[in-house]
Amino acid sequence: MSMACLAWLGYGESKTYYHTLAELDGLKGAERNQHMRIGGTVADGSIHRMTGRVDFVLEGEGKALPVSYIGNDPLPDTFVDKSQALIEGRPTPEGKFVADHVQAKCASKYEAAPGGANVGSGGVGPGGVGPGAAGYPASKSQTAPTGTTQSSSK
Repeated sequence: MSMACLAWLGYGESKTYYHTLAELDGLKGAERNQHMRIGGTVADGSIHRMTGRVDFVLEGEGKALPVSYIGNDPLPDTFVDKSQALIEGRPTPEGKFVADHVQAKCASKYEAAPGGANVGSGGVGPGGVGPGAAGYPASKSQTAPTGTTQSSSK
């Protein structure tokens, strides 16, 4: 019986709720003190790295939230200005958020450049290498530097 009680208490303490930046202002009492996740965009120019923490501002839905990351894991390489981020932690009574975990992705990294060609459509790939690039003919069959013939799948 005591093991079931401990398991239930542990389960309750390990829950992490997702809230939007807009919902955060409306949380009261125990809801506001829960461990939670919040997603948004890292504000341009807001990242300040200090010993033991990284401060930044998370924006979204017309709101801005000052965040202090104090986790042990290094921040991902994709954590840069204007990147999408998901933070986990707790809000403070002063209106800030103390994060113990940060996930980030750079949405623009994987989008096609405006007016640019895609690699899969015969465009130039990373580093300017591909059909039509300098030194490579734009035909369906290409000769690799080792002298072997590669055929594209067109």
